[in-house]
Amino acid sequence: MMARLGRPIAVWGRGRSGRGVCRLLDARRLRGVVYDSADPGADRAAFGPAEAAEHDLVVASPGFPPDHPWFSVARRAGCACLGELDLAALFWKGPIVAVTGTNGKTTLTELLTCSLGLAGRPAVAVGNIGSAFTRAAACVRDPETIAVCEVSSFQAEILKVFSADWTLWTNFAEDHLERHGSILHYFKAKQRLVRHTRPGCSLFGPDVLAFSERHRLGLDPAGVVVDPPEGMASLAEGTAFQAGPQHGNFVLIASWWRRQGLPDDVLREALRGFRIGRHRLSQVGTVDGVEFWNDSKATNFHACEAAVSTFREPVIWIGGGKSKGGDLAGFVSRIAPRIRHAFLLGETAPLLLELFATAGVSARIVSDLDEAVREGLRQSRPGDSVLLSPAFSSLDQFSGYEQRGDEFTRIVQRLLPQAMSC
Repeated sequence: MMARLGRPIAVWGRGRSGRGVCRLLDARRLRGVVYDSADPGADRAAFGPAEAAEHDLVVASPGFPPDHPWFSVARRAGCACLGELDLAALFWKGPIVAVTGTNGKTTLTELLTCSLGLAGRPAVAVGNIGSAFTRAAACVRDPETIAVCEVSSFQAEILKVFSADWTLWTNFAEDHLERHGSILHYFKAKQRLVRHTRPGCSLFGPDVLAFSERHRLGLDPAGVVVDPPEGMASLAEGTAFQAGPQHGNFVLIASWWRRQGLPDDVLREALRGFRIGRHRLSQVGTVDGVEFWNDSKATNFHACEAAVSTFREPVIWIGGGKSKGGDLAGFVSRIAPRIRHAFLLGETAPLLLELFATAGVSARIVSDLDEAVREGLRQSRPGDSVLLSPAFSSLDQFSGYEQRGDEFTRIVQRLLPQAMSC
């Protein structure tokens, strides 16, 4: 593969991954040509046979699905096709710990990076978490630095030369079916990461193993982790990882930590000092005795179901958005007992409205988040909780879940002075 670096490298996509690739190529005195049909800042907008003939190697951003027509053009021209993680791995000298899962992988990546730092082990969080692995490969010089690499299914499905020393797989539930077509293909995309990990060095939650065994996919049952190692359960007491959706993250990191022979007291310190990232089930404020909760990062059914299950009483739910596929009727039937009233947004709102009506849950479609918040307050009593946990992508109305969560927070905070002055 290194021999293919002599000619200019085709870089597909000018987003975060593409920019990281270009930075690594510049650091190695290699030339890249950026192709992006949607970004006028790219070197070229089209990739056809004439363009493919100029390259021996293509590096594709995760936004390019395996059936994108450019892949066929590249392969017919004899180009090797890598993902951004593959290129980074060619140059990375230190260990790699990969983290994947339907939910919780960003938090686990952040927690593991923080914990290693406290233990005196240099570590950097890269991958799907937001910082391209290629950017770190261009900048980090210490060969002892551990890359804690969050890997999405979009990244995992095209891995070729990437190789992890360990993989931690948090959980599994249906998601991204608009990309993968079926839950089985979604699982196989993630399982590809396990195949790119040292044998016997993958740990995963019980629902991951259950799916593998149900479909006879050959995941080694020795890797399943159900409980923390002996003597470590108390480490999470009084932290966000003691119970609820984050407890599975604690179980995984504790199991991996013990296998590395790292001190328990350092992990305890990391758990106590760690703050869950923004837009992950956090209370925004209380208005007239009504609590408002922001869980905008819940972009799939599994995350939303985990969120509503943490409340003792049924919530006023704000949800909906761009569909990612999956069993929508099954999802509504599971959360309906936990919802007192639903305010529905975006592309999926009309179908959700029908399904909630069938389930006997009061629901209505709203035009935007501002209307959802104000009507949610109107429908509530002191002691109620209004929960934004959308269960869908934000891309039909927002640039991402961050913008959606920020907008929700701003709307609620605008209500706080009014509530206090009454």
